[in-house]
Parts: sequence; C-alpha cells; structure tokens
Amino acid sequence: MTILNGKTAIVTGAGSGMGKAIAQTFAHEGANVTFADLHVQSAITAASATGVNHVQAIQADVTNDSDVANLVNQTVEVYHGLDIVINCAGVPQSFTSIEELTVEQWDVIMNVNTKSIFLTSKYAVPIMKQQKSGSIVTIASIAGIRARPGLNAYCASKGAAIMLTKALALELAPYQIRVNAINPGPADTPMIGKFLVGNEDQKEEGMKKIFQDSVPLGKLIQPEDIAQGALYLASDLAKMVTGEVLNIDGGRGI
Repeated sequence: MTILNGKTAIVTGAGSGMGKAIAQTFAHEGANVTFADLHVQSAITAASATGVNHVQAIQADVTNDSDVANLVNQTVEVYHGLDIVINCAGVPQSFTSIEELTVEQWDVIMNVNTKSIFLTSKYAVPIMKQQKSGSIVTIASIAGIRARPGLNAYCASKGAAIMLTKALALELAPYQIRVNAINPGPADTPMIGKFLVGNEDQKEEGMKKIFQDSVPLGKLIQPEDIAQGALYLASDLAKMVTGEVLNIDGGRGI
C-alpha cells in the first residue's frame, strides 16, 4: 500500500520546480493527481513523466475565479472527490526598493502568492466539508518569517499565506480539514535566479554566493525535499497536525 492510495489531490504550479516534484511524488504514492499550471504543456509533460494513468493536467490561472472553480470541478468530476490541495503556484520578486515597486508588481505578487490560496480554498472546502476530511498544504517561504531587504511584496505575500493557513486551520478544524504550510529555504529551482538582478552569469554566481552561503547546512534545498514534507502533511501520517508551519530550509530560519 502506498501512502496516498485512493486519495485525490490538486497541485498548483505543477509544471515545474517544487510543484512538479510534489505532484509526481503524490502520483507515485498512489494518489489521483491533477497537475495544474498556467503553462499547460509543462503540466502535461510533468504528468506524462509519472508513467501512471491516474493523473491529468489542467490549465489554470490561479488568480482567476472561474479558472479555479473549473479546476476543482473537473477534478471532482473525474475522480469523484477531493482530499488534498497543494498551493504551490508562486512568483518571485527581484530586489526592488519600496519606492520603485509598482502597483502592478505588487498586485501580481499578492494575487499569485496569496489570493490563489483564498480561491482554491473557496472552491475545495465545500467538497471537503461534505466528506468531513481534507488536507490543504500551502508552500509559503522562509521569507514569510525572516525578511530580506528588497523583497517587500514577496515577504508580505508569504507572511499573509502563513497567517491565512493558521486562520483556516482554526476555521476548518470542526470539519476535520487540516491546513498546514511549508516554508522552503533557498531552493534549487528555476525560480531562484529571478530573485536576483543582472545577466545570467551574474545570477548564477549570485545564487551561489547569496543563497547557498546563507543556509547553515551549506546546500540549496531540492524540490524533492519539499515534496517529502508535503507528502507527510497531506497524508494520514499527520492526522493530528494542523495550523503548523514546517521549515524545510537547511537552518536558514534560525
């Protein structure tokens, strides 16, 4: 028996990075998995790579109300239920002083990193309430509790994601719906270079200097590290865990 046998999960941002690793891990652990991503071809490729037939890929803009409603509805229609939602879709912020940050930049970061959690919860929770069970896991960030200069909007969005997690954990506990978050530290994903300014060579060098050197364990976090944490929180192994924030950061948050 695999850990998620018989469960159905939606993973947003499943086309690459942490979302891809989580969705593929869940599929290999027996779950029916909807790979959701704005870039649907990436989601299709990631889903196909699992080699199993209990996966599907759906294009979804997680900031769009009707897209998220459709994502949940299609998942329930195909798999006849919904047990797990992983909020992994996110956008970074390159160093920007507060006076140079535009309203448009602020809105994009807050919408993708925070509004999306509201929307997935809005449509998934009614299904979970009917079942009297469910698990929601949000991939937040160590930046949500340990700020960095120039990442003002990003830190705000991840801090909001953490507090939304805690608020929902209390609100949904009577329905046996667990809500938790993971704070990744600096991770080896395509997103990391986008936190930095300059050309590609400078970004690579900056990544090693700024991020890797900031991790006490001396290594960047791998997507698979986050996938294993998400697997624990989403599964019945964590049946009495709710409202928690798990730092998978190599000690960065100390």
